[in-house]
Amino acid sequence: MADLGTNIPSPPPGPSWDELAERDSREVPAFLKGESWQDLGDAPLSVDRYVSPEFFARECEKMWPEVWQFVARDEEIPQPGDYLLYENVGRSFLVVRQEDGSVRAFHNVCLHRGRKLRTESGWASDFRCPYHGFSWNTNGSLKNVPCRWDFPGMKDADMQLPEAQVGSWGGYIFLKENPGGPSLEEYLAPLPEHFARWRHEDAYTTAWVGKVVPANWKACAEAFMEAYHVSATHPQIMPFTGDANSKYMMWGDHVNLAITPFGVLSPQIEGEATEQDIIDNFLKYNGRVVEPGMTLTVEEGRTARASMGDHNRKRFAQAFGRDLDLASDAEVQDALTYNIFPNFSPWGGFQPTVVYRWRPWPDQDHTLMEVRLLSRLKPGEAAPQPEMTLIPPGGSFADELGQLGAVLEQDMANLPHVQTGMKASKTRKVRLAHYQESRVRHFQHTLDKYLARGGDEGAEGA
Repeated sequence: MADLGTNIPSPPPGPSWDELAERDSREVPAFLKGESWQDLGDAPLSVDRYVSPEFFARECEKMWPEVWQFVARDEEIPQPGDYLLYENVGRSFLVVRQEDGSVRAFHNVCLHRGRKLRTESGWASDFRCPYHGFSWNTNGSLKNVPCRWDFPGMKDADMQLPEAQVGSWGGYIFLKENPGGPSLEEYLAPLPEHFARWRHEDAYTTAWVGKVVPANWKACAEAFMEAYHVSATHPQIMPFTGDANSKYMMWGDHVNLAITPFGVLSPQIEGEATEQDIIDNFLKYNGRVVEPGMTLTVEEGRTARASMGDHNRKRFAQAFGRDLDLASDAEVQDALTYNIFPNFSPWGGFQPTVVYRWRPWPDQDHTLMEVRLLSRLKPGEAAPQPEMTLIPPGGSFADELGQLGAVLEQDMANLPHVQTGMKASKTRKVRLAHYQESRVRHFQHTLDKYLARGGDEGAEGA
């Protein structure tokens, strides 16, 4: 790990996130403090990474089959026979709850003439191909072949549906197409250690919205890896957001984190604001940890950040049916945005949780961006079975997610023009800030490692 003090410019005015953590009214988890950062240089990236069909084809061949992909939450397939159709970069899988409660994932292709067995999620006692009637049990074994006498050389053992690796953590289900490689626990580390405190296994999906964005999947994901864009894209949140005071952390190849403090004034705003001004703006424009119509008065001698911490601890404890007195101010208001390579981004903390996922839909120029909101089940509650709402063309995240969706739409307004701009680029280069956009570079470095397997060159500028 590099020494930050010798590799980044002087910090902006205002307290660093670690300084805020030291002032917190509760002990902030040790894993969020200090530095875990990699100096990955300053070389520009080629726009071909985002616009080239050939580069996209290399990703599909060399990266996607080798990575663990978040495919579902437990509450989507609660009962035996429940299955989820998961599709990405030309592959189609049936993710099926088994009789013993485990989950398995099978390639969604009939082994007779190649038709997809299912075209939507649901429940099934078996998977019968609508074309000729071949059928498979939900454990992937062959069940029936019409006119079996006409297939004299067929053996049941050869007709088992091909299977992907499946792993589970924190209420999330993952698959990996090819065998071998790190276990899910090894791949996610240190995420399970961090999230043991926030217990996503006790969470459930309260909203799930998808939108097709005319931009590359990496460009979409990278829009949520840094707070550098806040001042230009989300100026309305600067009066309560320490955008340039954000902290960036990395672990291994697959996990990184941005921590953006709320309840403080942006260091890029000239002048001063009262603590009450900060709270008032927070309540007006933050759609994640506040509710419409909320009011909050900052008592004399207290900060906006501490006041919001106290308020949210009580509010979330009541909503979740749990004692949250241990929760720090940071954990009930800050943006703790983790990214798990390649396309899974769950937020940490005790507040209602945001989860992002990005998939090419279907090519290098389009992305299905999904946004989930998770809340915590009260003890004894059962999770409802969620379904994704797909926003129609011309629709808005704001229609489904309120103020949070309005902020997301500001990002959506950039992305189509990022894609067309890169295609029109004369220099064919993308340049990144050394520290504030270092998670983007970390992400791209990991992609290079996958593309370089088997002798292919995944050089950063390529």
